[in-house]
Amino acid sequence: MSDKSLNSQIISYKKALASGEFQKTFQSLVSIFQSLRNEFHKNYRDEFSVASVMHGYVDFTYFYLQNDYLKKHKLKLAVVLNHQKVQFELWVLGQTKNVQIEYWKKLKGTKWVNPEVMPEYSIFEIVILDNPDFDNLLKLSESIHSEFTTRSKEVFDILVKCQ
Repeated sequence: MSDKSLNSQIISYKKALASGEFQKTFQSLVSIFQSLRNEFHKNYRDEFSVASVMHGYVDFTYFYLQNDYLKKHKLKLAVVLNHQKVQFELWVLGQTKNVQIEYWKKLKGTKWVNPEVMPEYSIFEIVILDNPDFDNLLKLSESIHSEFTTRSKEVFDILVKCQ
């Protein structure tokens, strides 16, 4: 939290919202992400249940994926649009904070797991697309699906080895 008072922060807040560009951009990004979620639901229905799109504050938009293996181990995958970094990420999460801590400890030293600091909301996070081209939605979608397929297989390999 900033040292500034909320009243002094309101000036910047009003400026950011004044043109309407922020709202339009945010709505466009969320709409693209909703379409991506629908594609995941259609394309991966035999492998995963895909939850509805959820919103963090203005920081993250995401949806969860789960299958029998993940459910049994109290884990979830999340495809995340990180608004601050404007990139797509794949997160591995526990159903509770305790499950996340347990898996973070088990997975220390493996690919993607920072042994020093556990992420705030996940066990670990993988960038799957760091410079998305929102003007080419077909390429954007193909890139995300391709990276998800590759990275999720690697994630399952790591999870199975730690059991």
